[in-house]
Amino acid sequence: MTDTPQDTEQKDERTAHQEMEAKTSSIPQEELVRLTDDIVSALKTVYDPEIPADIYELGLIYKVDIEDDRSVKIDMTLTAPGCPVAGEMPGWVQNAVSTVEGVSDVEVTMVFDPPWTPDRMSEEAQFAVGWY
Repeated sequence: MTDTPQDTEQKDERTAHQEMEAKTSSIPQEELVRLTDDIVSALKTVYDPEIPADIYELGLIYKVDIEDDRSVKIDMTLTAPGCPVAGEMPGWVQNAVSTVEGVSDVEVTMVFDPPWTPDRMSEEAQFAVGWY
């Protein structure tokens, strides 16, 4: 017996729902929202020294995961792999996010896939660099 497209779609929806349930945080929703907002604010204090915009608005932050133990895992990239601050910027990000009340630990991973492109920049960042 083969699945119809509708059967496959329903299975995909169930799988996605099960994955979402598995990823549901034990952190109360109100605290999770506050942590998220505070982490984004902290990320916005870190600037690329060559571009007059913060790394969040530049689109250099690819993923932020807040774990149940309130540790934070961040995947980020650079505007170019040969960026002069490649060795320093993860530490800047770690230091900034570590100041957020309630965060227990911060792990920053540098990734280059997908490569950063200017289309990841927010309108705010485009305006700051004069591209808008």
